[in-house]
Amino acid sequence: IQHKIMMKKKSISASKASLVLFLCQMISALDVPLDLSQPPTITQQSPKDYIVDPRENIVIQCEAKGKPPPSFSWTRNGTHFDIDKDAQVTMKPNSGTLVINIMNGGKAEAYEGVYQCTARNERGAAISNNIVIRPSRSPLWTKEKLEPNQVREGDSLVLHCRPPVGLPPPIIFWMDNAFQRLPQSERVSQGLNGDLYFSNVQPEDTREDYICYARFNHTQTIQQKQPISVKVFSMDSLNDTIAANLSDTDIYGAKPVTERQPILLTPTGSTSTKVELRGNVLLLECIAAGLPTPVIRWIKEGGELPVNRTFFENFKKTLKIIDVSEADSGNYKCIARNMLGSVHHVISVTVKAAPYWITAPRNLVLSPGEDGTLICRANGNPKPNISWFANGVPIAIAPEDPSRKVDGDTIIFSHVQERSSAVYQCNASNEYGYLLANAFVNVLAEPPRVLTPANKLYQVIADSPALLDCAYFGSPKPEIEWFKGVKGSILRGNEYVFHDNGTLEIPVAQKDSTGAYTCVARNELGKVQNEVRLEVKDPTMIIKQPEYKVIQRYGQVSFECIIKHDSTLLPTVIWLKDNDELPDDERFLVGKDNLTIMNVTDKDDGTYTCIVNTTLDSVSASAVLTVVGKNTLKLYDTRPNPPFDLELTGQLERSVELSWIPGDENNSPIKNFVIEYEDGLHEPGVWHYQTEVPGTQTTVQLKLSPYVNYSFRVIAVNEIGRSQPSEPSEQYLTKSANPDENPSNVQGIGSEPDNLVITWESLKGFQSNGPGLQYKVSWRQKDVDDEWTSVIVANVSKYIVSGTPTFVPYEIKVQALNDLGYAPEPSEVIGHSGEDLPMVAPGNVQVHVINSTLAKVHWDPVPLKTVRGHLQGYKVYYWKVQSLSGRSRRHVEKKILTFRGNKTFGMLPGLEPYSSYKLNVRVVNGKGEGPASPDKVFKTPEGVPSSPSFLKITNPTLDSLTLEWGSPTHPNGVLTSYILKFQPINNTHELGPLVEIRIPANESSLILKNLNYSTRYKFYFNAQTSVGSGSQITEEAVTIMDEGKMAMASRQIDIATQGWFIGLMCAVALLILILLIVCFIRRNKGGKYPVKEKEDAHADPEIQPMKEDDGTFGEYSDAEDHKPLKKGSRTPSDRTVKKEDSDDSLVDYGEGVNGQFNEDGSFIGQYSGKKEKEPAEGNESSEAPSPVNAMNSFV
Repeated sequence: IQHKIMMKKKSISASKASLVLFLCQMISALDVPLDLSQPPTITQQSPKDYIVDPRENIVIQCEAKGKPPPSFSWTRNGTHFDIDKDAQVTMKPNSGTLVINIMNGGKAEAYEGVYQCTARNERGAAISNNIVIRPSRSPLWTKEKLEPNQVREGDSLVLHCRPPVGLPPPIIFWMDNAFQRLPQSERVSQGLNGDLYFSNVQPEDTREDYICYARFNHTQTIQQKQPISVKVFSMDSLNDTIAANLSDTDIYGAKPVTERQPILLTPTGSTSTKVELRGNVLLLECIAAGLPTPVIRWIKEGGELPVNRTFFENFKKTLKIIDVSEADSGNYKCIARNMLGSVHHVISVTVKAAPYWITAPRNLVLSPGEDGTLICRANGNPKPNISWFANGVPIAIAPEDPSRKVDGDTIIFSHVQERSSAVYQCNASNEYGYLLANAFVNVLAEPPRVLTPANKLYQVIADSPALLDCAYFGSPKPEIEWFKGVKGSILRGNEYVFHDNGTLEIPVAQKDSTGAYTCVARNELGKVQNEVRLEVKDPTMIIKQPEYKVIQRYGQVSFECIIKHDSTLLPTVIWLKDNDELPDDERFLVGKDNLTIMNVTDKDDGTYTCIVNTTLDSVSASAVLTVVGKNTLKLYDTRPNPPFDLELTGQLERSVELSWIPGDENNSPIKNFVIEYEDGLHEPGVWHYQTEVPGTQTTVQLKLSPYVNYSFRVIAVNEIGRSQPSEPSEQYLTKSANPDENPSNVQGIGSEPDNLVITWESLKGFQSNGPGLQYKVSWRQKDVDDEWTSVIVANVSKYIVSGTPTFVPYEIKVQALNDLGYAPEPSEVIGHSGEDLPMVAPGNVQVHVINSTLAKVHWDPVPLKTVRGHLQGYKVYYWKVQSLSGRSRRHVEKKILTFRGNKTFGMLPGLEPYSSYKLNVRVVNGKGEGPASPDKVFKTPEGVPSSPSFLKITNPTLDSLTLEWGSPTHPNGVLTSYILKFQPINNTHELGPLVEIRIPANESSLILKNLNYSTRYKFYFNAQTSVGSGSQITEEAVTIMDEGKMAMASRQIDIATQGWFIGLMCAVALLILILLIVCFIRRNKGGKYPVKEKEDAHADPEIQPMKEDDGTFGEYSDAEDHKPLKKGSRTPSDRTVKKEDSDDSLVDYGEGVNGQFNEDGSFIGQYSGKKEKEPAEGNESSEAPSPVNAMNSFV
């Protein structure tokens, strides 16, 4: 059992809370105080797509502020909406919010439409988004007749849900009659469309209550589909059922469950496409059938699935990628695999983008005569169009303003006057959406004012950042200066950071930072100052931590938690067990600085944590309690005792010698000592690993870093485990020094076309080697005779260089420094300023058609200077325009192939033969795609056609069959003819000679004559173009038997069912009857004939006469149930032979032709009275199979 003591320190306060405060202040600095004149600002509005509950009142929000307070008006579907004329509509007082009264007789459907709010005062007009109002809908399922699903075991099955179209779309789930969710697994699961998919069905899937439910969340309603019945037939029961009704030649395909390789149930085909919008969730689905159940795997062709954004759902059948971006475009392949094989499907994903902000316009406050700009930059795919409005009116028809000039996405203002105040709207739109932003220009002349309350108190923990607020307003914009104390000097230097919003940041506040700070705001109209106070508190520390305990069951244990804290802060101590509250048990006693557990039980085993909270910080420490029985306690006494009497000697700037005395080994030799250190200056209370030495060594020379307040402790380790740590050594503060190293991982990558973002990994606390850690960031354009440009920044990890040329290389270096000086000269790295979209398209695009499905495209590379970024490759867009056989293509599906690097050619596979295509080529960099080259048209030659779409064989006669067919779905050229081949199949399934017929291409049917009667033929049919023959389709059919021959065949089938045999038997019976009568007469005269008593017990069977209408022999049957003849009858036109349920004949009563006579001469085979049916296979003749038998075997 290892010794576990954990301690951590959190800083709740200063860093995170102050950063949030700082960000909030940056926003508030843009606000004009409401007592000053200002144009309207929309503060609240309903969402763009607003789905409402049709049973409740509709509330369309529109709130705005301004001075004077704005008035409100609305448009509906682009025209003025006069709310005074509609008694159901009211506007809230001092607000633009509309309330439409639905609960008092209004109809929500009557108020569907597009609404827009305008807030107006004398300084301008702000407008809301277009708010589309639609009432939610939860329609009922349409009634439908659902046929029971009868499925063979092992087959796949899809139960369709097809929910009603609602608004918003419903959530689909499957349940049973008891409202229990149907269990799902890798074998049975619900698809994205709501259908229930069975990769293979099992007998346990049989049930009559598969119910699809649609939940409409907006109206809190659930609609139910009619139950679906599924019955699964196992092969054993199916074979038994068939065997009881069919002959052995009829049982075709009722084989045992066989394993099958996977096939895809959804999506169909080998490829598909999907378009998703940037920022949305991408859902891709593959569900496969097969036995055993296939396993699904996903890959991205030519790349990796994005880390931390990829999730697998529905037993890996669904690939989910959140927050998709353009980089997620590409081909995603799902592979379904089982032990018999695999199948795959490729989904080509294109990520488009509704407009999103790069730089949204922000309110502009100017004084008379000043200049300014409004910038509206947005991106999207496709690139959005930018349009400007002034006070809600297109700027082209708005009143002219001589101080205003529109330059694309920027409005430039020069020498503004008070009349220049207005609200400007920027609209960025593409086919996937739009962005609308209001930004006002407010021309004011105002002296400075400080908005931060006077004498505001800030409290932080020592060594944490402090941010002192000085929110201000004035026009022109005031300049801000900070002083410490009322009469102190102005604050300057690297130990302070001055933010544009007036905030003063002290990156590392010390105790001597405590005091009053004054900010002064001044412009040409005046000056104002404000004082705030800063208090720097001592950190909270746990000076006596809880220690690892081993306690005997039913004993008592106590954990200590003694703290040291700033006297002005009130700490609270909380104890946890296993990161949860202590059990509600009177055995747990919480004292001021300890936790005691009485009468310890096994359940008390675990980790106990002491947490100390103040309003500014939080620290914690943990220890493990192990509960043991009496006999095992000795095992835990064998850990070594902690070392003691630690001593530091030989103190130097970069090293010190530590010595100690080992504690008792407890009968297990000490293997090694672990030395840990604490940095009381940067991370008090946190112990770090320093080194370890063998157990025979009690002194060690330790290497030190400058500007660290070291304490050391030693832990002994033996076979059993680690000892408790020793008491800490005395502290040793090393002298400050220049930094020894520079930041690592320096990079320069532009985020915009006109900037260079330089980033690096900051040095850790003790790597600073002294106070005042900063960085010198230097850069210059590569291959240009430029001097280095340098700037010194605080302890941050990023610096942005603005105004750079687009995508040029820069030499970059970042050097650390502190109050004592600089680190060694850093190495240089090469970075690039931001990329922009490529300027030109590839030229001289040529296409070489290799064959009917493959082409090669060539292009000239674009000049590297015009790429304006890292060349990633070229994209070829190509699409089919039409088939040359005359079929136009309604839906144009563009395909994209990406060729990495500076390639100048590529292959286009998978083309359709005999088609016209267009293509263009674009160069791609890290920013996106350049312009497309002019569309290039090329045509593919003819290919071989696909198989005919169908082949039907109808109207069988004695010597002819009628063939009908459909032309190929993909002719892939001009059809020249059809080729028909056929050959007979005899009773032993051997194939006869092959006959070939060529048929003109314009024919769609053929009557094939001079065939043999009652013969099965196999047909092979395919189409031809000038290139060759396509794939063939096969079919089989049987000609009808000649009636005369049929009778002969029927005698071969079963002699016991034939008329002449029945007549013969009747004649024999008549002779026997006459004989019996003679015997009876003779017995009456001269005694009884002994056989007569036996003969009297048998009845004379009925005799079925021949049918006179068709000359065929009838079958023995009941008088009330005349059924058609089973064997020897005419074959139905659909080429199926039906086996009737009631087939009474002499065979049913005896043993057919195998009937025998008893010893007394009676014919027991005919008169035994046997009524049980024999199995189907027992009714057949022992003779060779006849043509009728052969016909039956194929049905």
